[in-house]
Amino acid sequence: MIDSKTQIYCVFGNPVRHSKSPVIHNALFCKHNINAAYLAFEINKISDGIKAIRTLNIKGVSVTIPFKESIMDYLNLVDEDAMNIGAVNTIINNDGKLTGINTDYKAAAAPLKPFGIKDKKVCIIGAGGAAQAVAFGIHKNKGDLIIINRNEKRGQSLALKYNAGFIPMARIEKTSDIRADIIINTTSIGMSPDIENLAFPSALLKPHMVVMDIVYNPLETKLLSEAKKRGCITIDGLSMFIHQGAAQFKAWTGIRPDIGFMRKVLLNGDN
Repeated sequence: MIDSKTQIYCVFGNPVRHSKSPVIHNALFCKHNINAAYLAFEINKISDGIKAIRTLNIKGVSVTIPFKESIMDYLNLVDEDAMNIGAVNTIINNDGKLTGINTDYKAAAAPLKPFGIKDKKVCIIGAGGAAQAVAFGIHKNKGDLIIINRNEKRGQSLALKYNAGFIPMARIEKTSDIRADIIINTTSIGMSPDIENLAFPSALLKPHMVVMDIVYNPLETKLLSEAKKRGCITIDGLSMFIHQGAAQFKAWTGIRPDIGFMRKVLLNGDN
């Protein structure tokens, strides 16, 4: 029951109306009898979001596209991993002191570990905040990175950070063989409502590849659908989403949630 003592948590992003974060976190608050509510706020300026946190005493915030990097300038403290990554996806409000952390990088590596990451050629599509975290996670697990991005300057910058290879997106269609073991889409390409967009040329998908998409709406993106047709192992966006959300919930409440429960809630479409 919402009352005057209900604590507010939220997600900042744009777009963000597709987000399943309210579903999962509100289900967890209910399961653990925590008097809190989680909302989605689609904002245009991250500075306005910061003002809202302080004015309304919002206790915790998930940060998504396109604010994971720009929000760092407005926080009191950014932890070491998030600083190294160059992106924040979680804010903890402790009596007005705003701390930024990143729960994405471990969440990205978790579903890939059964297939092996060390010494594998891992191709990351994108160079934004999510890509920064995924690249950090793969690097920590000793994967061999290749970055593909539309903006060459941003892509080369991320590649240089991890001594990775770089291929401009414009050149991908002319590439006959990407020679990767793992493909990870970290962009919003293929996300609802633009579900027919493909983040990576289907002709370059090979049966030995593991293909992961961090987009979770739709659950099976066109990239994953095409990868399945070509005999690839596929990992949907719920895997990373659930693991990073579980880490957020623990950071806010001290409670380690049940991963199985979280996936069940999302697959059942609990609202």
